[in-house]
Amino acid sequence: MSSITIIGTGRYLPGDPVSNEALAKVMDTTDDWIQQRTGIRYRHYAEDGVGAAELGAHAARQALQAAGLTKEAIDYIICATMTPEYLYPGSGGLLGAELGIPGVPALDIRQQCAAIPFGLQLAEGLVVSGAARTVLLVGTEVQSGFMPWDDWDLVRHPERQAHVSHEARERATRHRGVSVLFGDGAGALIMQASPVQGHGLLGSVLYSDGRDAKQIYVAGGGFLSRPYLSQQTLNNEDMFPRMHGRDLFKNAATKLPRVVREVCAKCNVSLDEVDWFIAHQANDRINDAVRHALGIAPEKVPSNIARYGNTSAATIPILLDELIRDGSVKPGQLLCFLALGSGLHWGACLMRL
Repeated sequence: MSSITIIGTGRYLPGDPVSNEALAKVMDTTDDWIQQRTGIRYRHYAEDGVGAAELGAHAARQALQAAGLTKEAIDYIICATMTPEYLYPGSGGLLGAELGIPGVPALDIRQQCAAIPFGLQLAEGLVVSGAARTVLLVGTEVQSGFMPWDDWDLVRHPERQAHVSHEARERATRHRGVSVLFGDGAGALIMQASPVQGHGLLGSVLYSDGRDAKQIYVAGGGFLSRPYLSQQTLNNEDMFPRMHGRDLFKNAATKLPRVVREVCAKCNVSLDEVDWFIAHQANDRINDAVRHALGIAPEKVPSNIARYGNTSAATIPILLDELIRDGSVKPGQLLCFLALGSGLHWGACLMRL
């Protein structure tokens, strides 16, 4: 039975890069403080009114071109985002409309930063079962809506002089531990059944555990409250993400090496046989800890977080697209995709392109 393989990739980053120094204009932080803790130097932010589906469509068009296909070839969409345009409907149908393929079924999945390993397993099920021939998997995020400042003109143009009120600066500083991490962007994968026996998705190992959901989450806007949005939500600043960084780091540094070993054992593959470990780009310190735990050479664990920050569901396809386009990742190589995200959800997949 054939498995799926990736036949085209694409990425899209909106606007110009925003530096750490630009964030220092609206909160108490420095370039050194951010780089030492995260490895991040820049990120991208979409303009007001630009949503996840629009970013995803840009990346999908690139992926289609790389695959040598037209949009009509897509017969199933899997859209991964935690930052949809609306509470409902989800972004999947909007993405299909942006691409000009109304009627194509679209799933919305919510595994946050771990979306791609889950999405790959879903895509395999669709293709192997015969429900689809060509699947578009998109990770797309517009996390600029989580940012705790109003002075967007100053962030986008830090060379300008402007006064930031003490209250606004204090509010942004309270949330700097999370807000400096995230950026906007989209990555897309086009998948079909592998024409080569023994290639494609070799195996997946996935987990979810809601007991740790509050290690990183957004308290406001859910349906535990009546109404789901209130003045108290704003007063408590519950619309901004909350994170217990030490606990999340510990979970990622222990769960990810374990699940990588599990998927390699499941597929009867040694760690040395893996050409590339394509990890979610959350934090360079996390990925360094995972690499050390597995005893992997640094050159096998590429990183682009310095340029884009954490684009959540989009990080893996953005990084993969860069590696394929610059010639680093080649056909026939063995890739391990690994990620942990809010939920908690985590997993790893092995694919031979």
